[in-house]
Amino acid sequence: MRSDDDPDISHHGEALPVPAGGSILRGAHYYAVRVFFEDTDLSGVVYHANYLRWFERARSDLLRMLDIDQRHAHEGGEGAYAVSDLAIRYAAPARLDDDVLIETRAVQIGRASCRLKQRAFRDDQLLAEMDVRVGFVAPNGRPRRQPEKWLAAFDNFMNRSPDAGNSAPQGALPDHSPDLKD
Repeated sequence: MRSDDDPDISHHGEALPVPAGGSILRGAHYYAVRVFFEDTDLSGVVYHANYLRWFERARSDLLRMLDIDQRHAHEGGEGAYAVSDLAIRYAAPARLDDDVLIETRAVQIGRASCRLKQRAFRDDQLLAEMDVRVGFVAPNGRPRRQPEKWLAAFDNFMNRSPDAGNSAPQGALPDHSPDLKD
């Protein structure tokens, strides 16, 4: 067993790589993923459930960027976010080695929940889109008000979005690609 003191694994003062994070740009959060072999099914396309994993990673990264400490809240007995509702539509397949960009926008913020729109793109091609509502729940599973700091962070993020407050009809999702040109 190796230890941190083992000279064979020391980085000798050089910086080691850290996990990549997303970016917030024009009121949306963007998170990049690459399709690995493990993400595909027998037909060579991304297995449908992996989009849910990618969307979850993007939401978690957004929370981190908004300085929302889920772990501290959970460990402190305040509660945690739980998905309460989602609708997903698949538009085109992703394949091995594709670079996929996940876009997340806040659409509606309530005292105990947030509604988000998430889309997966390869270049400008829409691959999948999802409406998701996450609720803040106490350790006993009952809905609870989000911490005020979290509400303020989401409100600030949502108000930077060009389509803030423009809620689509229930189950409807946008059909345009992100404008990353400016």
